[in-house]
Amino acid sequence: MTNEFVLEAITREFPDSVISSSEPYGMLTVEVKKEDIKKIIHYLRDSSLEFNFLTDICGIHYPEFPDKEIGVVYHLHNMMANFRLRLKIFMSRENIEVDSLVELFAGANWMERETFDFYGIKFKGHPDLRAILNMEDLGYHPMLKEYRLEDGTRTDKNDSMFGR
Repeated sequence: MTNEFVLEAITREFPDSVISSSEPYGMLTVEVKKEDIKKIIHYLRDSSLEFNFLTDICGIHYPEFPDKEIGVVYHLHNMMANFRLRLKIFMSRENIEVDSLVELFAGANWMERETFDFYGIKFKGHPDLRAILNMEDLGYHPMLKEYRLEDGTRTDKNDSMFGR
């Protein structure tokens, strides 16, 4: 199994869904349309590609790109071929909702809850979408890059030291 083979299979099956692809550090990374993510992952799991393990789901926040401000990253693994794949979807802040994968992968349950808890991304169809690590009455999503990282009274550190 190669990056080219997997990308060709995804593109052949979902020709209008693939937005871009790259291979950072040799790992195939495919950006797809948000509305197609569940059917693409379903295909990857049930086809001859056999991506049978959902390694991770996580959120990302790029406040400098309003049309692609919030993203979800999915890592899949074909255990037999030892092949890993990264899928990305992006959305604006006004439309921060995506289909849940819990019915495809039971392990998605806690991963989606964590992503909701830290980024506020809602997963449609999730059986129990609520805070999992933060207090339920926290009132904000701490991983969004809209809060200062340091106390404003400190002079020895600033947000640029943390990549902002």
